[in-house]
Amino acid sequence: MKKQQTGFTLVEIAIVLVIIGLMLGGVLKGQELINSAKVKNLINDFRTTSTLVYGYQDRFKSFPGDQTQAQLTTAFGSTSGALACTTQADGLCRSNNGRLDVDWNASNIESETFAFWQHVRLANLATGSTNTADANYLPRNADGGLIGIESGVSSTGAAAPQIAGMRGAYYVCSGNILGRYAKQIDTTMDDGDTATGSVRVVATGAARNSAAVALTAIQDGQQYTVCASF
Repeated sequence: MKKQQTGFTLVEIAIVLVIIGLMLGGVLKGQELINSAKVKNLINDFRTTSTLVYGYQDRFKSFPGDQTQAQLTTAFGSTSGALACTTQADGLCRSNNGRLDVDWNASNIESETFAFWQHVRLANLATGSTNTADANYLPRNADGGLIGIESGVSSTGAAAPQIAGMRGAYYVCSGNILGRYAKQIDTTMDDGDTATGSVRVVATGAARNSAAVALTAIQDGQQYTVCASF
């Protein structure tokens, strides 16, 4: 009696390997599509925020966040809840000076950058809560980081930018963005170098006027703040 050997033929093994390869390729492609969609979402935040400024200026001939209480009452009515920022001891938050005073991620009504979001929403240019006491009042990006806007460095140099060396009428900044996304954002919107140009990157939580992080130093899994000048 001949012994009958069992096992897989080379053809069967080849078919299994092909199937495994196709499955892995599908998983990787799916992840790539997810990452691409997130980057597009993050980039859209920068572009949408910048258009809010122009839309509001076209309608009210003023910056959102920069109007007086009387102007806001005229624009939206006394029952709208619209609030003007309050002047601070350091001289910032001056209404009608054509600037968005105070840091992009400020979290109180003493800042024009904070009032900005209420005003563009009351003007129906953006969605979201108009209640400044709402926990979800400040907008967030796809990675859960804050999105904000502030004016560029003034002629007197009174306000240092979030990232040293940036120049522009105003900056839109978005926080808690993973390094791999930050690099793609810079490549799509600017020159691909995270330390130069109109889009720059700094570590999340970095002090104001910090130097931008060089492209070679960006770590894919670390969180960063990305700012774009307009």
